[in-house]
Amino acid sequence: MSKRDYYEVLGANKGDDAKALKSAYRKLAMKYHPDKNPGDAEAEAHFKEIGEAYSILSDDEKRAAYDRMGHAAFQQGGGNHAGGQGPFAGGGAADFSDIFEQVFGDAFNMANGRRGGRQSGPARGADLRFDLEISLEDAFGGKETTVEVPTAMNCGRCEGKGNEPGTDLETCGTCAGAGRVRRSQGFFTMEQTCPQCGGRGQYVKTPCHDCDGVGRVRENRELSVTIPSGVEDGTRIRLTGEGEAGAQGGPRGDLYIFLSLKEHEIFERDGPNLYCRTPASMVSAALGCSIDVPTIEGGKAEVKMSEGAQTGRRMRLRGKGMPRLRGGPRGDMIVELFVETPRNLCDRQKELLKEFCELSGDNCNPDSAGFFNKVRQFWDDVTTEDGHPHN
Repeated sequence: MSKRDYYEVLGANKGDDAKALKSAYRKLAMKYHPDKNPGDAEAEAHFKEIGEAYSILSDDEKRAAYDRMGHAAFQQGGGNHAGGQGPFAGGGAADFSDIFEQVFGDAFNMANGRRGGRQSGPARGADLRFDLEISLEDAFGGKETTVEVPTAMNCGRCEGKGNEPGTDLETCGTCAGAGRVRRSQGFFTMEQTCPQCGGRGQYVKTPCHDCDGVGRVRENRELSVTIPSGVEDGTRIRLTGEGEAGAQGGPRGDLYIFLSLKEHEIFERDGPNLYCRTPASMVSAALGCSIDVPTIEGGKAEVKMSEGAQTGRRMRLRGKGMPRLRGGPRGDMIVELFVETPRNLCDRQKELLKEFCELSGDNCNPDSAGFFNKVRQFWDDVTTEDGHPHN
C-alpha cells in the first residue's frame, strides 16, 4: 500500500510556512494521541502517520528533499546515492512522543493528570480553595478562627504508599520500573505511559485495607487561620502545605482561603473608607443640631449639623474608617445626611405646618422658589408659532 502525501496527511499545502505546519500537526496530534484514544488501533495508526509526516516536513533539509523526490528520498534504494541509501534513511528514527512533547510541552500531560510525560513516582498534591465569609467588624480588628476543610489526607495505615503494612510494592514487569514503554514499528519508535502501572514504575500487589491501595483518604481537617486587620472583600490567604496530600507520599499542595465580607446593617465600605447614611428630622435639619453616630470600633462620634442642612449633605470624620492591610493611616468615615419628612401627623400638627407654610414665603425655600421660576420660564418659551403652548 503506497504512502499518502505528507502534506495531505497533515491537511496542509506545499507552500505553507513552518507555523502553519505546526498548527496543523498540533490539531491532529491532539485528536489522535493514544492517551486520548486508548485501545483504538486506527487512531494509533493515524498518530504514527502524522508524526512521520511532521518529522519530515518540520525539518528544512528533509522537507526540501521530500519536495524534490517525494517518499523516494527516504526509502532504501531510492535516490542517486552510494550504498543504495536515501539521504535520510536510517540514522536516528523519529520518536513521535518526543515530537509531540516538543510541540505541546507539558500541557497535554497536565491535562491528563501527570506532571511531565517521563516522570513517575511521588507527585505534589492539588491546591485547595476554601471560601470564608467574615463580618466587617472582623475585617476591622482581625481575628483568629478555625475552619474545617474537606481534603485528601495520606492514609495513616500505609503512610500514603497504598500497600498493606508488612508488604512491599512490586516493580512493574512491563516497564521494568521506568513508568514508560517504547514500542517499535518498522522505522519508528513511540514512547508512552506504561499501561500496566500507569507511569508509577511500581504497583500495589496487596492493597491497604483502609484506602484500597490509593494511598489517600478523604477527611475533614481543622485548621487555624489568622485574619489580619484591614482585609477587604476578595482578599486571598495562602496556607502553604495545607492542601491535598500528594500521590505516593508526594508533598502537599497549598490551601487558598478567599475572604468575603457580609453586608453590614449600618456601614458601607469603599476601600479604607466607611459610609454611614444617617437620618435627621426636618426640625433638626432646619434649626441645626449635634447628633451621635456609631463608629466601627463600637463607640460613637459627634457630628454637628448647621442650620438648613439638606439631604445628601456629607460630613467627614477623619481616621474613623478602616485600617489598611499593608499599614498606613486609617481611612475616613463619611456621614451622609437624609432629612425625613414627618408622617402620621395629628390634626394639630397639620394646622401648625399649614401656619408655618403661610408664614414662610420664598425665603424659607429658596431652592424651590428658584426651580419653579425656571419651570414657568420654560413653559413660556415652549410655545407654537401661533402662540399656543405644546400639549
